[in-house]
Amino acid sequence: DFCLSRGLGDVYKRQGMGSYYKLSGNRRKPFIVRKTVGWDIDPVTGRRKQLYLTIGYAATQQEASKMLEEFNENPYNIQASKITFAEVYEKWSKEKFPTISDSNIKGYMASYKCCESLYDRIFKEIKLVDLQRVIDTCGKNYPTLRKLRVLFNQLYEYAMKYELCNKDYSQYVDIAKHKDKNPNKTDRSPFSKEEISSLWVQKNNRYVQVVLMLIYSGVRISELLNLKCENVNLEEHCFDVIKSKTENGIRKVPIADKVYDFWVKWYNEKSEFLVHADDGKKFTYTNYCDSYWDPVMELIDAAHKPHDTRHTCISMLTEKEVSPTIIKKIIGHSGAMSLTERVYTHVNVQELLDAINKI
Repeated sequence: DFCLSRGLGDVYKRQGMGSYYKLSGNRRKPFIVRKTVGWDIDPVTGRRKQLYLTIGYAATQQEASKMLEEFNENPYNIQASKITFAEVYEKWSKEKFPTISDSNIKGYMASYKCCESLYDRIFKEIKLVDLQRVIDTCGKNYPTLRKLRVLFNQLYEYAMKYELCNKDYSQYVDIAKHKDKNPNKTDRSPFSKEEISSLWVQKNNRYVQVVLMLIYSGVRISELLNLKCENVNLEEHCFDVIKSKTENGIRKVPIADKVYDFWVKWYNEKSEFLVHADDGKKFTYTNYCDSYWDPVMELIDAAHKPHDTRHTCISMLTEKEVSPTIIKKIIGHSGAMSLTERVYTHVNVQELLDAINKI
């Protein structure tokens, strides 16, 4: 090493490796590290001048010397070394999104929203503690955390492929400690009249329609996502639930007049399943909630879970003084019926329709 005196301070040069010097002013990292990458002619003086590549900035002279040494031992793409988390996501998504379904895209986008604290961070400077902090503080439940970890895996795979970082920290992210916890758990409560009115204002949104279909039928979200078009009878304004979590869940359910047009629209899309992803495939519960249910709740500024639609339907039917037996028949309550109700009470579809149309 040798040192030259200059106006802004001493310039420390490493023979054939580059140089570094201390900048003026009060800076957190005052040492600039650079390397000559060529020569040019100064148009004013006519003299040759060096063309520099700035490698980085360091807090101390020792760090600057080490940075210069490491760069010469393993030269890397300077621009790539400055790329942020958000820029990696943008580049990765341009490659990834054309190859996957719209529903999967929405899932990745929802996970990315949890990473706001990382957006402006230099990707190669992000450590495990930074990724883990996102997991631990984002307030999401375990299924969502799994999707978030998948996003981390995908981004690091992309970054390693294009030499944007040196180590894959995503493989060490721990979500197991959140497995039995649900920070989003809330007491189940019916939708308010104001929230239902907000849904009707947005009724042209196809996924708002699904929420209204749930409210005005009382079906479980799993029952609706499993419902095939072949089990929907539009002429009789009803559908058959043939797969349910309980024995009483196997039933005929009336289609309320208020939401009948929504059922027709979904039915006419000619997919196997009535409510389906944008690519026509069956929804998984997690994918539906992350990509479609949650955005609708944000739209109306609510914090409900899908099961709240059942409580809403029950509350509305009760308010209209529909008999408990009819209510149980419509929603398929497990264990709620007496022996007499289960064995001796027979209700036809028209009675169910008359009841559901009261709300």
